[in-house]
Amino acid sequence: MDLHQQFTSVIQENKGLIFKVSAMYTNTPDDRSDLQQEIVYQLWKSFGSFKQDSKLSTWMYRVALNTAISQLNQTKRRVSTIPLELEADRLAEDYDQNEEEQIQQLYAQIQSLNLLDRGIILLFLEGKKYEEIASIIGITPSNVGTRISRIKERLRTQLVKQPA
Repeated sequence: MDLHQQFTSVIQENKGLIFKVSAMYTNTPDDRSDLQQEIVYQLWKSFGSFKQDSKLSTWMYRVALNTAISQLNQTKRRVSTIPLELEADRLAEDYDQNEEEQIQQLYAQIQSLNLLDRGIILLFLEGKKYEEIASIIGITPSNVGTRISRIKERLRTQLVKQPA
């Protein structure tokens, strides 16, 4: 299998990872599509140099998150505000209205987190272990645990403050 076929196969196997990162860091379908393309481009540029020191998915998350954060920083320089247009109803089709509202509130609060915390909570919600999150983000596993506890407390506090 040549490099191009190998890359195409890896992208197909991990397209959910790319979608989730792009959904967490964008607000519109056009922005999401642009970010997905940029992530795939950045993965392709560095695919040949992947050293297999870590799992492929860990490396892909790191590239995807770095690309998303970089693109978001560039966008923030051009635009002073970013509207929150969440598609929580798409994510919660099977839930009743009350649960859907709670999910929308949670995602709105996650969107309000700083970029690093948003990445950490995304990986945590994906079920990644602290060690893998630490490897992707570039901090210690104990720091990951501390940050997750603080993020959860911050989200809990913000959700309680919101009117029902």
